[in-house]
Amino acid sequence: MDDLSEVCKIQLQTEKMDEQFDLPVQYKCDQLIFKGTLIVHGYTYKFNVDVNGQTIVFEPDEEGNYRAVINPIDLESNKNIDIELLKKIAGVLWEIVN
Repeated sequence: MDDLSEVCKIQLQTEKMDEQFDLPVQYKCDQLIFKGTLIVHGYTYKFNVDVNGQTIVFEPDEEGNYRAVINPIDLESNKNIDIELLKKIAGVLWEIVN
């Protein structure tokens, strides 16, 4: 994860936003790999992560943790979103950035 951490920090500093990265997540005894993209907006940033074909936005909250932001329309059409998986992804993103 050190390489990914360095890529994220470099992207945050240079505002280079067009490169995807692999986000490895250990979940329920499986090693999962998700595609992520860093999006920088002024002084803040977000991560777009493709979770099983659906783009989930992860953004820092006021406490420095990451929250998943899901379009309500997407939530209606995909009710089988694994909340625990989203929490795990948010935790991995926090580890990378901090």
